[in-house]
Amino acid sequence: MIPPKTKPAFLDRDAYQTRRLHDAIRAMPVAGTVLLLIPLMWGASTRSSDALVYVFLAWLVLIIASAFISRLLPEPLAEDDEQGPL
Repeated sequence: MIPPKTKPAFLDRDAYQTRRLHDAIRAMPVAGTVLLLIPLMWGASTRSSDALVYVFLAWLVLIIASAFISRLLPEPLAEDDEQGPL
């Protein structure tokens, strides 16, 4: 009797890393929202110029992190537009 084919218990390293990068991309809006809401919790004792500097620095960090993550993603497979679904 031939045993049925089973899926491997673990993903290969490339697929695993790609999935984790996609998870990081999905988490970026949440991280950005949290970072940009922090100055609202500081209260009235902080100067507005400090909050403004913080917002722009957080924005810059989000841009750099997004650029870094997008560089790590593998290139998408090229699809031929001429060969659509048959």
